[in-house]
Amino acid sequence: MTVVQDPAPAKLTRRGVPVDPNLRTLAVATLVNTAGNGAMMTTFALYFTHAVGIPATQVGLALSVGAVAGMLGQVPLGHLADTRGPREVLCALTALAGVVSVGLMVTHNIWLLCAVLGVQAVFDRGASAVRSGLIARLAEGGQAVAFKAYLRAVTNVGISFGALLGGVALAIDQTWAYLSVFGLDALTFVATAFALRLLPHVEPAPPREEGAPRLQVLRDTPYVVVSVLTGIFAIHFLVMELAIPLWIATRTTAPHSLVAVVLLVNTVSVALFQVRLSRGATTVLTSSRALARAGFWILGGFALIAASGGRDAWAAVVLVVGGAGVHVVGEMVGSGGQWGLQMGLAPRDRQGQYQGFAGMSFSLSGIVGPPLIALLCIEWGQPGWLVLGGVILVAGLLSVPASAWALRTREQYGVLDYTG
Repeated sequence: MTVVQDPAPAKLTRRGVPVDPNLRTLAVATLVNTAGNGAMMTTFALYFTHAVGIPATQVGLALSVGAVAGMLGQVPLGHLADTRGPREVLCALTALAGVVSVGLMVTHNIWLLCAVLGVQAVFDRGASAVRSGLIARLAEGGQAVAFKAYLRAVTNVGISFGALLGGVALAIDQTWAYLSVFGLDALTFVATAFALRLLPHVEPAPPREEGAPRLQVLRDTPYVVVSVLTGIFAIHFLVMELAIPLWIATRTTAPHSLVAVVLLVNTVSVALFQVRLSRGATTVLTSSRALARAGFWILGGFALIAASGGRDAWAAVVLVVGGAGVHVVGEMVGSGGQWGLQMGLAPRDRQGQYQGFAGMSFSLSGIVGPPLIALLCIEWGQPGWLVLGGVILVAGLLSVPASAWALRTREQYGVLDYTG
């Protein structure tokens, strides 16, 4: 097996815009789609609990149903993209997600809400898996991880802009304003699907050899192990939206408005520094080491946040903001490591199903993570933050030997080199 590392990758952007026209198209499509998502995310819960009258617990149940459905659809739809062509499948899934999301505008009970969110999540999460596989095919010359980092920054900008639009609807607080947001979100899906048609056709995978498994990734034990570890590591993403708000409100004397400050620290940092802090993840081995380093940053951030409990208000503010700043460094370094492992260990013509499986492990963390975080960080308190940080650190450290093992087995799975 030959490991190839490109010493001088091509320049990704010029004046903040991707040089490659295909990557530029993906960036614009992502910006449009995430702006719609940001607007919808801002208004979704309030509309269905206050305007429609569905209890908050039932809305949460519907979101869980969507998460499970989306998780289960990622590998089969990724495989479909491998066999039929990723561009065509991505366009279809994105358009279908938009069409189904229109159903939110006529949903008035929990059963219909579960059905709409479940079907929409299958298409949306499937599209996400296919998009990651397509990026791995289009971003040549060591640019795949760098472009994923760039897209994450674009995503934060899009969601922030969409949140402003959603904020307008919240200020109006009328049914028509909320429904306008849902309609806008649906339109961004359809517009994104049309934009993606500008991408070049990518040849599908060659036919399977006789006796070869249909879903090869499920037989690729080293990749499964690495994906489970990155899924455990990814639990830290939920801290920003779940643990920190509850911690500030129940365990500190800091003002509740600090939640917005912490979110701003995170989103602005990612928009400004994600690309720069992902540059070290250029091979499988350097990606795994990045994941391990990120674990120390995240544990350090959690320790600072935990220390804010029971302090004076000013000290709590300093510790929480400082902890959030340390955590987001680990988040950005670790994201580059995760992308490098997930794409670098996957066969080039099976990227769809492999990225689908990687996405499924990420989704699983979103199902397991909330109750675990509530138990450790909120119920247990300060020691729980350290335990959670320790779990994430161990997952990052274990990814180093696991990735080395996976890399040694790549030839049998059709991965002969890796260029990032």
